[in-house]
Amino acid sequence: MKVFYIGAVVATLTKSALAFTVSPDGIKKAGAGVSIKLPGDLSVYDPNEMGLLQGTNNLLDRITSGPAFTIAPPQIIVDSPPAGAEIKEAQHFLEHLDANGELPLNFAKPKAPATATVLGRARLISDDAPGDIEHVIMKLPDGFHYVEGQSLSVIPPGIDAKNGREHKPRLYSIASTRYGDLLDGNTVSLCVRRAEYYDPVTGVIDPEKKGVCSDFLCNVNPGDVVNVAGPVGKTMLLPKDPTKDVIMIATGTGIAPFRGFMHRLFMENTLARHTFGGSAWLVLGVPTTGGLLYKEEFDCMMRNASPGQLKIDYAISREMTNSIDGGKLYVQNVIAQNGKELFDRLDSGAHVYFCGLKGMMPNILESLEGVAQSQGVVWSEKLAALKKNNQWHVEVY
Repeated sequence: MKVFYIGAVVATLTKSALAFTVSPDGIKKAGAGVSIKLPGDLSVYDPNEMGLLQGTNNLLDRITSGPAFTIAPPQIIVDSPPAGAEIKEAQHFLEHLDANGELPLNFAKPKAPATATVLGRARLISDDAPGDIEHVIMKLPDGFHYVEGQSLSVIPPGIDAKNGREHKPRLYSIASTRYGDLLDGNTVSLCVRRAEYYDPVTGVIDPEKKGVCSDFLCNVNPGDVVNVAGPVGKTMLLPKDPTKDVIMIATGTGIAPFRGFMHRLFMENTLARHTFGGSAWLVLGVPTTGGLLYKEEFDCMMRNASPGQLKIDYAISREMTNSIDGGKLYVQNVIAQNGKELFDRLDSGAHVYFCGLKGMMPNILESLEGVAQSQGVVWSEKLAALKKNNQWHVEVY
């Protein structure tokens, strides 16, 4: 038998009746009106979430340990590094942008764009390579920040002759890190292919069908003003876990976000570079050697990377042949030729990224399905698992 008090009322109950009466529903039905919280269930106050004392996140341990609590050696906060520690300087003034799970988004919107100023433009491919691809660097207004893998919109000047309205914004993947090519945190770089239409009969470019925005960007000069909006994008972000491998598959200007990734991981003097414990693998598809984008930079990254930490495969379709059927070498062939390695990396938690023309994906998916079948894996189930684990990232246009 148990005795308990509710206000001035004294009741004597059996154990089963007591269990019902002191439950939240029982108390409410009894007219007390206030439900109880079991001690220690952390439903009112979670010490580890709301009591981050001295940055150690161990208030719960302090409470449960009482006077016997001591800070574990790895958590000791010191004013100077211990003897023998290797000290590396790191640029860090923009590391807060995504440090707490938040992202810089929509500093400016297309209907109220911000103004960027062109600092420079350079052709990226040789004269004998098809088309025209330009690298454009712009100074952004104060407060306009982004992180690797995001995009911004460019609103070309002028009026659309078809409807008499301002041109619609065009989205471009950002080709630089958050610090920009000048490392001052105030610039952004774009990799832009001039959209051109060739008449199938004459083989001559039809200027009436040129890409409005790409043509504008490929002709800008230092000092020109460009209306921009953004940044946007949550899909093409580097893994939060720096020990995970990063696999990047691109065609043409789809290299843009991966240039930002690789500068962050292998070039810039940042905490991200110092703590990256995984490996990176880039597969880039272009038609000719003269069309290889940023090759000099990637060569430098290969020298900077630790042995085995960076792998780069080029698929130069008009100059290389694949080992499967002897035909032209495309990115999907590189995937097929290295299928086991790719799947082994994915099984170990690697993140895979795809960027380029949307026409690249059907052949890539077909190739991946073939690899899966050769390993006795159901591709649809494998793909679903990758998406669920946030290991699958696609940005095509």
